Amino acid sequence: MKIKDVQFSGSSTRVGGRPSPKLPEFAFIGRSNVGKSSLINMLCQRKGLAKTSQTPGKTRLVNHFAVNGKWYLVDLPGYGYAKASDRERKEISAVIEDYILNSDDLVLLFVLVDARHELGRTDRDFMVRLAQAEVPFSIIFTKADKLGPVALQRQIEAAGRVLSEQWEELPVMIASSSETGQGRGEILSYIDNILKTL
Repeated sequence: MKIKDVQFSGSSTRVGGRPSPKLPEFAFIGRSNVGKSSLINMLCQRKGLAKTSQTPGKTRLVNHFAVNGKWYLVDLPGYGYAKASDRERKEISAVIEDYILNSDDLVLLFVLVDARHELGRTDRDFMVRLAQAEVPFSIIFTKADKLGPVALQRQIEAAGRVLSEQWEELPVMIASSSETGQGRGEILSYIDNILKTL
């Protein structure tokens, strides 16, 4: 897939406030500071498209970007931001939950995980909730350039072993790096192949 045009279409806190027209949606989510905005900018090759920040929890809205006028790339708030107040965490969780459970146009949710760390309980619990709600998801390991090929493969295999305790069929897992562009072609081809089946 070649991305020829990307347009910011709007922000919302509830599904009812999503932009028009309705298009297939591929959403991206992960723990705060996992490198989500950087990955989105890398995928679209548009520096500054998604706002990056050194401060975790920056994204508080559901942001829609129309890609080639055919599908939406959806930037969701991060989860598991420990420094937020209880009220802030509840508000962010409500935004995420409303979108994930109520968007009829959501085709696939990409859950981003930092490749440098073991799959944590927060990520596992989130994925279990997705499975219970029958929300299709795949995993993108970010910051893959921070590890050597052998170490990266070990991390992916370790995550697979953890997930296999609860899943008979593992979700698709892709390694990526916003610094080197690793994984860009694989992710876009994956999306393109899914779009062809719709």
